[in-house]
Amino acid sequence: MAAPLSDNGVMSWEPDVLGAGFEAQTLPLLDDEQGEVVATLVRHRPADDPGALPGTPATPSFALLYLHGWNDYFHQRELARELAASGAAFYGLDLRKYGRSLREHQLPGYVDSLNTYDEDIHVAPRRDPPNRASGRTWSSSATRPGGLTAALWAHRHPGALRAVPNAPWLELQGLPAPPLGRPPAGGHPSPAGSRRRCSPWGTPASLPACSTGGTRRRTGPVRRVPEGDPFYDGWGTNDVWRTSPSMPVRPGWLSAVLAGHAQVAEGLTITCPVLVLTSTRTVISTRWSS
Repeated sequence: MAAPLSDNGVMSWEPDVLGAGFEAQTLPLLDDEQGEVVATLVRHRPADDPGALPGTPATPSFALLYLHGWNDYFHQRELARELAASGAAFYGLDLRKYGRSLREHQLPGYVDSLNTYDEDIHVAPRRDPPNRASGRTWSSSATRPGGLTAALWAHRHPGALRAVPNAPWLELQGLPAPPLGRPPAGGHPSPAGSRRRCSPWGTPASLPACSTGGTRRRTGPVRRVPEGDPFYDGWGTNDVWRTSPSMPVRPGWLSAVLAGHAQVAEGLTITCPVLVLTSTRTVISTRWSS
């Protein structure tokens, strides 16, 4: 259901599941073939957050929109607090069919084109009048498929965003070289079987890069860390919104991602600064190890 309207007819902000200092608003989108579709915008209000970092500015200097990755949703309080301390008016967006935006009649996370998210991203900045009226510049922090989506969006909307993808998913590990491994940028999956479970390349276990969500608690050698470090103690995520094992990978969705990879390979025109973070080593595994 959509969030209630305020007295002036504007969608109202409601307390969010993350607790004090976080509010959410449901964003109605156009229906698709599965029915009702919504996105959910979460905003951080440091003045109401008992965990806000000391020195967080009372007046933000820019607005930042965070896009999550596959089998995920916005839950990173620590990220919001750190960026707010850096001067950001922080917003997390649960894209359609993920997290707070997932409805019972929907295939979790399923789209057959990453361009579909244009509507989600276009609507989000308009939902908080103070930022719209102030003319603040918008940046994006995004991971994995969210990072790929943000990069492609910035390419199609020059000047609209200071895009800052964080570890964007720009290639699929272990995929054969084109033409076997990647469709053309304009390619579309065949409607037949595009929503069936798993992918044409095998079981989800053979595609750890896109089919397994991160674990909520790491295992392995124990070292001294600050008490309450969520990397070791867990983030307390919602098991319905961030499942383990991951929600099923479907060929139609994977084809959309591969088409996005093909666009990146052909070259993007992005005029704003872009930050890409990568690891120093690659390990293809479904289990954590040191």
